Amino acid sequence: MAEANRVFEIEIITPDRVFYTGEADFLEFTTADGDVGIYKDHIPLTTVLAPGIVTIHNGDEVKQAAVHAGFAEILGDKVILLAELAEWPNEIDVERAEAAKARAEERLANHTADTDIVRAEFALRKALIRIDAARLK
Repeated sequence: MAEANRVFEIEIITPDRVFYTGEADFLEFTTADGDVGIYKDHIPLTTVLAPGIVTIHNGDEVKQAAVHAGFAEILGDKVILLAELAEWPNEIDVERAEAAKARAEERLANHTADTDIVRAEFALRKALIRIDAARLK
């Protein structure tokens, strides 16, 4: 268990559920500006959450999950991630993620003027994050 004076609260909330509520002494996640690491008493910050792996450290315990877009609010003693979607590695259907990856790659490789490139790239990134997270089981 982490030292109490270094611990802060974490909430990960999606439209469907409160995905995670707990404590950590260090938190890692991806923002639109890159990867960040958060300790207790971090400066207050609100940022855009990008698809990636969230890693929650609490002493020797480490939990990881896939998170897909949203917002992060960082306060001195609490971090709230409001995510479009959050999944534990064991919740991910790898075959479905592989199929989504293949569809996105196909759209990008054979795009036409009507293809929404940004949407296809986002779908590809989402599928790749799911595949990476599923390997963490």
